[in-house]
Amino acid sequence: MLKGNAIVGQSGGPTAAINATLAGVIKGAFDSEAIEVIYGAHNGVEGMLEGRISNLNEVLKSEMDFKLLASTPAAALGSCRRKLPKMGEDDAVYEKLFDFFKKNNIRYFFYIGGNDSMDTVAKVSAYAATHDYEIKVMGVPKTIDNDVVGTDHTPGYGSAAKYIATSMQEIIRDCAVYTVKAVTIVEIMGRDAGWLTVAAGLPRIINGVGPDYIYLPERDFDTEKFIEDVKAALEKHPNVVIAVSEGLRGADGKYVGESTQSGATDVFGHKYLSGTGKCLELLVKEKLGCKVRSIELNLLQRCASHCASKADIEESLMVGAAAVKNATAGVTGKMMCFTRTSDAPYTVEPTYADIDKIANQVREVPAEFINEAGNNVTDACLEYIKPFINGESEVFWENGLPKHFIIEYKG
Repeated sequence: MLKGNAIVGQSGGPTAAINATLAGVIKGAFDSEAIEVIYGAHNGVEGMLEGRISNLNEVLKSEMDFKLLASTPAAALGSCRRKLPKMGEDDAVYEKLFDFFKKNNIRYFFYIGGNDSMDTVAKVSAYAATHDYEIKVMGVPKTIDNDVVGTDHTPGYGSAAKYIATSMQEIIRDCAVYTVKAVTIVEIMGRDAGWLTVAAGLPRIINGVGPDYIYLPERDFDTEKFIEDVKAALEKHPNVVIAVSEGLRGADGKYVGESTQSGATDVFGHKYLSGTGKCLELLVKEKLGCKVRSIELNLLQRCASHCASKADIEESLMVGAAAVKNATAGVTGKMMCFTRTSDAPYTVEPTYADIDKIANQVREVPAEFINEAGNNVTDACLEYIKPFINGESEVFWENGLPKHFIIEYKG
C-alpha cells in the first residue's frame, strides 16, 4: 500500500452537492490507513501551483462538521478554470506542480469537477505515468449539466434538477391565475446538453402540470417554428409557459443568445452565454404582440442547497469515499462513475472508467428522449431522471437561515 499524504481540489462551476463529494473524500481519507494527512487546495490546481493549502485533518473535527460541509452549497475550497498546457508545450508548469507534490509528500491526487476538470486529471495522470514519482490520480465528477460521459449521471445534477422542477411548477401555478393571453419563457443553463432543461418537465409526470414546450440544444432551433408552436399553445389556453436551454442554436450553429454577448470565451474556448430567454421574449413580442416575459434562473440552479436532493447528497458522499477507497487500493488515471444497477427500485453503485475516454467529451440528451417535433421530452426521459430528485436533504438552520461550513485559507 502506497503511504503518504493526499490533496483534494475543486474546479469548475459550483453545485449544491460538490461539498458533499468533498466531505466524502475527506472522510474516506480519515478512514484510510494509507493517507496520513489530507490537504485541501484552495482554488483547485491554481492553489496547488501557488501553495495555497489547508490541513483538512485540522479543519474538520466532528461529525457535525461533516454534515454541515455536505449541506453547504458552492465550493468550500474555492474553484478555478485553469487549463493546463499540453505536455511538451510548457512542462515547467508540471515540474512546479510535481515539486509541490514532492515537498508535501502528496501521493494521492483527487480532483472534483466536470468536463474541463477531467482534462486536468488526464494531463496530471499522463505526466505522472512518464516521470519517476509514484502518485495515484483520481477524478471525481460533479456538474449540474450532467454532461460527463461514462457515468449514468453526475453528482450535483439531482439537486439542480430538483430546484428547476420545483421552480417550474411554482411558475406554472403563478401564471395560471390570469385569463389574459401571456407567454412566459424560462431560460435554464445548458450550453451543449439539455439535461437541466429536461428537468423542467418533471412536474408533468409527478403532478400533472408542465411547460407547454421544452427546447434543447440537441435540436436545431427554428424561430419560425417556435412562433408557430407558441400560436398553437395560445389557442388552447391563455397562459403559455416554455422552458429553453441557454445553448439553443440555429441550423447555422449560432447561439440564439449570441447577439447579446461580446463573443468573449473562457480559457477552454467556451463562449459566455446568456440572453436566450430575452431574445425569444422580444421575438414573441414582435411577432405576436401579446404579454410576454422571460425568466433566467441563473446561479440559483446550482446554489439552492435548501432544495437539495437527498439522493444527490448521499450519492455525492458515496462517490467521494469510493474514490479514496479505489485510489488506496492502487487504482489511478480513472474517473469515478455511477452504474445504475436497477430501475425499480432505483439503485446505483460507484465504479470507475479510464480518464482518457472521458475528458473533453459531452454527453448529450439521447435522441429517443426528445419528441419527434423537437419541442418537448418524452415521459421515458423524465422517468429516467426522476430518481435523482428523490428525498429532502437535511438543512441545518441558524436564526432563520441555513448554516454553512466555511473553510478559510489562513496562509
